[in-house]
Amino acid sequence: MGHIQLDKLSYRKGVKKWLRSRYGDEAENIWKRVEDNYNGYLKTCPDYGGSKNGHSRAIYGGLLVFALYPALPDKPPVSELQDMVYEMFMSPFKKLGKIFNLNRPRDMWLIDKVFRKSGNRDRKDAVRYPAGFINVDAPYDKANHAARYSFTQCPHAEFAKSHGLLHVLPLLCNSDYWGISQIHGALIRKGTCGNSSVCDYLVVGDKNPIADKYRTVRDENGFIVSREK
Repeated sequence: MGHIQLDKLSYRKGVKKWLRSRYGDEAENIWKRVEDNYNGYLKTCPDYGGSKNGHSRAIYGGLLVFALYPALPDKPPVSELQDMVYEMFMSPFKKLGKIFNLNRPRDMWLIDKVFRKSGNRDRKDAVRYPAGFINVDAPYDKANHAARYSFTQCPHAEFAKSHGLLHVLPLLCNSDYWGISQIHGALIRKGTCGNSSVCDYLVVGDKNPIADKYRTVRDENGFIVSREK
């Protein structure tokens, strides 16, 4: 199978920088353990399609996070890695937020187009690589300026469950909230594939009246979820 090797994954640079800032001279030895974990995990992974999968960066970037946490010698609270993971996956949203605002109807319409294009790609990929993401979307809600879609299968969740790493999974799932907030949006999600049967997305502008009907909380397993007020 054509999995993406760690030395080809751009996310490794940010992770190594974080390790150096936190662990100093010990960082190199920790990174070697990360490499061993990652390479070992690849042997257990199904065929995701490697770089041919449209979600390859997310899939293999997630695998890097799963390889990182068990390699840390002090086993810190998982939450201490959250800011690093935000930056790792969602930093482009910070730049996008300077020109993109989901409170503007046209920008909301455009983001729905992006989500829809991604969903179409995911569905094509799922035919070739059944172990990847399975994406279901709904028609754009023009009246309420809202985009809805969901994942009924997530390779991150499947991997975490099969490798005893479900406690690490919130690092990946929670990043979506932060990313959407950077483009002046609100993510309303009642569950993920890690704590529910489906990972549901409702995305609106952060000033949309729909957003005011919900609050975000952390459940007992560390997942950020949306609950009606």
